[in-house]
Amino acid sequence: MKISYLETLTQLRAAGRIRELRPLGEKKGCRVIYKGREMLNLTSNDYLGLAGDEELHRLFYRSMDEPKFLEKYGLGAASSRLLTGDSAHAHTLEQLLADSYGRSAALLYNSGYHANIGILPALCGKNDLILSDKLNHASIHDGLRLSQATHRRYRHCDYAHLYEILERYRQNYDRVAVVSESVFSMDGDVADLRRLVELKKKFDCLLYVDEAHAVGLYGRQGLGQAEEQGVLGDVDLLVGTFGKALASIGAFVLCTEEIREYLINLSRSLIFTTALPPVIVHWNEFVFQHMLELEHERRHLGWLADQLRGELRHYGLQTDGTTNIVPVLFGDAAETLALAEEMQKMGYLIFPVRPPAVPEGTSRFRLSLTATMQGHDLSGLAEQIAAAWKIMPDSRG
Repeated sequence: MKISYLETLTQLRAAGRIRELRPLGEKKGCRVIYKGREMLNLTSNDYLGLAGDEELHRLFYRSMDEPKFLEKYGLGAASSRLLTGDSAHAHTLEQLLADSYGRSAALLYNSGYHANIGILPALCGKNDLILSDKLNHASIHDGLRLSQATHRRYRHCDYAHLYEILERYRQNYDRVAVVSESVFSMDGDVADLRRLVELKKKFDCLLYVDEAHAVGLYGRQGLGQAEEQGVLGDVDLLVGTFGKALASIGAFVLCTEEIREYLINLSRSLIFTTALPPVIVHWNEFVFQHMLELEHERRHLGWLADQLRGELRHYGLQTDGTTNIVPVLFGDAAETLALAEEMQKMGYLIFPVRPPAVPEGTSRFRLSLTATMQGHDLSGLAEQIAAAWKIMPDSRG
């Protein structure tokens, strides 16, 4: 007999793994209203603080009275780009992206998820192989499932393992694509893109890098880890999103003109999706240009993350990574949920990260720092987490 939906939900609730929607109130920089209280927001992907920047939004909307209002501020494209949803502004944005990255072409997608489930299945077929980092985002894994290509996962950031797979299997396939995120969103660690470039050149592969959690934060202009590590011209397919540090929605891939045309014709998540609204395309162009100048904010954010990691370790808490995403591992899902609720009582908006978002036994806090935070905002946070964890009934910390 099949387990009912209600039984499954009951089991999830008992294990501390039930998920729920949580409506938030007004954003004020790095703070937000939750359940009627103002809290420090340590759960957002608004890494540069642009989503809560009221002045920046007011600046964007000042030109609303100009002619051709709907071309820039319309709320619906009402069609896919291949029908009547395309616009000159979308092409302007794509050219801006291509020029900024020093690439020949760029193509917009409606989200990072749309990009990852649409690009890989279009480019890789039955006689091809896709090799993916084990901890890549769910959207990449879904893209692998949709593709007719053979796919394998290599151990997380284990390039010796990737080398072994390539050495053993490369000759059996027409095309091989190696896929990795640059910044991994649950561990806050970074892929060695230089090593991936070496392997793609040695074994004649396509290199696909998802920079969702790196765009805006790394490199002199904020173009991501590919800029930071000096390999912008060596990544065949570089995917970035507007939905995190750029405080919007949408995504893009940097590629060649040939691949761009190929995707326009064969990428189903592009072909069969209503285009982004004009106001979103216009905001993405505006906010991307603004982001290029935020070098001071990028440095400040790096300093904040280094300080917090040091304090967490000082209090005996387990944390890894090197980015503004600071994980704190606890293990048990129910205990992590209870601990998050305790931290919310203290004024910190922290939600627990539990399976299946992370492997079993590795439930954690994912402390997400933003550039609008100051040192005093985080002062005492590590000590309070450690104290709350120590008094948890079943704590093993």
